[in-house]
Amino acid sequence: MTDPRNLTALTEPALTFGYGQQMEHPKDGLLLYGPYYNPFKGGRLRIGLISTNAGAMRYTSWVKRLAKAIHPAKTDDPNHTIFPGFQAVFETEWPETPTIHLKVDADILNHAIHMEDRHQAIHKSVSLYADAIASSIRERSEVSIDLWIAVLPEEVYRLGRPQSKVTKDERQKSELLMDKKAATRLLREPSLFDEDNRAAKIYLYELNFHNQMKARLLQHKVVVQVVRETTLEPEDFKKSNGAPLRTLQDPATLAWNLATTVFFKAGGQPWKLSSPRPGVCYVGIVFKKEALGISENNACCGAQMFLDSGDGVVFRGAVGPWYSPTNKQFHLTREKARELMELIVKAYQESHDGEAPTELFIHGKTRFSYEEWEGFRETVPDNCRVVCVRIREDLSLKLYRCGLSNVPRGLAWAITKTKGYLWSKGFIPRLQTYPGREVPNPLSIEIVRGEADISLVMNDVLALTKLNYNTCIFGDGVPVTLRFADAIGEILTAGPIQDDLPPLPFRYYI
Repeated sequence: MTDPRNLTALTEPALTFGYGQQMEHPKDGLLLYGPYYNPFKGGRLRIGLISTNAGAMRYTSWVKRLAKAIHPAKTDDPNHTIFPGFQAVFETEWPETPTIHLKVDADILNHAIHMEDRHQAIHKSVSLYADAIASSIRERSEVSIDLWIAVLPEEVYRLGRPQSKVTKDERQKSELLMDKKAATRLLREPSLFDEDNRAAKIYLYELNFHNQMKARLLQHKVVVQVVRETTLEPEDFKKSNGAPLRTLQDPATLAWNLATTVFFKAGGQPWKLSSPRPGVCYVGIVFKKEALGISENNACCGAQMFLDSGDGVVFRGAVGPWYSPTNKQFHLTREKARELMELIVKAYQESHDGEAPTELFIHGKTRFSYEEWEGFRETVPDNCRVVCVRIREDLSLKLYRCGLSNVPRGLAWAITKTKGYLWSKGFIPRLQTYPGREVPNPLSIEIVRGEADISLVMNDVLALTKLNYNTCIFGDGVPVTLRFADAIGEILTAGPIQDDLPPLPFRYYI
């Protein structure tokens, strides 16, 4: 039985919004004070829309609704907040008519996504979107777009995922006389015919419309928000029994989430942490195995750098045999760890007038090796403290609270000087509820390399759970350094590895 004297209730991290005002809940802060940083204040978003005709109509209808107040599903419920309208929250107009509208032919798209060969089907469907955006950028270089919104028909979403299958009646003939087996052979031993080699490269792309499109647009430095038509107009889509095709959040909650995401991806900053420590930099390490690598141990390494402001940058590291089937963990060599950290320190200095970080906290899901730690340390100044932290959800530990509510969010238990448990999910007084369905599991937080106060590390992790700009909730259960690690890894490897890919802001990947 846990001695309650060993448990500590951490203070809920506050966030800073417009006019330097602080609140705990993102919705409260945005509602009362507006966003922390607004480059569009008093102006309008420049949106590039790519969709079918039906998608464009649903997009326009959605933007009209977002311009007005949307009442919550439940009144007098602290877990539900009215959405007062996009311009009322962000002091920025989201115009009904996009700056650029690229039309996708619905018939051609439908034929493409139904092709028998799934690699060809998804690649061709993505091309109808990605190539059109790339061409528009080249041809209209004088027109600046803050954010591209790609509206997907539900059929494209359904068939644009891994393991998707087309029924025999719907199946369309593939355009190329190629399959994955032949392509794999050509990728290892190229043909004398360039046309065959180009066709084989299609099979290097992941069978995921969303990830593949983002990956193919990185070289053009395009930020894109993918939205399903069923998200914009859910009432238009029914099952055969008349029930909704999808179960969505209530309209007000959905509006908060999508509006916050769009504002952030367009270049605004909804909020930032209120109690930053100068000189601190947080890094999340990302690994993803290559689908068609020369070895089953080959993987791509990347890193996410986050500052106290919430700004994030993604770095693509080296590709190599980082995976060990023996312990099922990823580890870099000392040299590659040093090279990756050089990129991070350089980027930090560029955003801090040449000043290097004084504290570098590196988060990962596996233990960091001594070689990695030494590589990280070799590239930072002598006065910079490097700390490697392993963070994982622990399913083996359950803590129950007497009474009607779960344990509170922010409960911490430091069991040693280097290891502790943090309940980043739990009962939230502001919401008067625990927004979950099961007894919350804690995060296991362990300092595996370097020295730091475990209580300080747990406080940092709790604060980093409030920097997920992809939604507008009180707090996430996972710090932002690791929340999107898998998704970013998938995008980094969703197509042929781009050796010349520069570090890009976090919003290009989520």
